[in-house]
Amino acid sequence: MRRRKKKDDLKKKKTELRFFRKKVCRFCKNKNENIFYRDVELLNNFINERGKILPGRISGNCARHQRIVTRAIKRAREVALLGFSG
Repeated sequence: MRRRKKKDDLKKKKTELRFFRKKVCRFCKNKNENIFYRDVELLNNFINERGKILPGRISGNCARHQRIVTRAIKRAREVALLGFSG
C-alpha cells in the first residue's frame, strides 16, 4: 500500500527549490572595466568550450552589457582574435 504525501511535505519541497542568489553584472559593479574586442582574456570568460556565446542568465550580465559583450565577441571573431569554434 502506497503512502500518501501530505500537503505540508509538498509545500516544503517547492519552497526549498526556489531559493537562488541573483547574479550581479560585473560591469555594472566595476564601473572602470571596459569591454573591448581586443581584450581576448576577458571575452573568453563569456564563451563556452564549444565557442558559443553564453547567455546573460548564465554569465550574469545585464541586458545592456550582454549586448556589448556579444558585439565585441563577434568583432574579435571577424579580426581572427577569437575562433568561431572551440
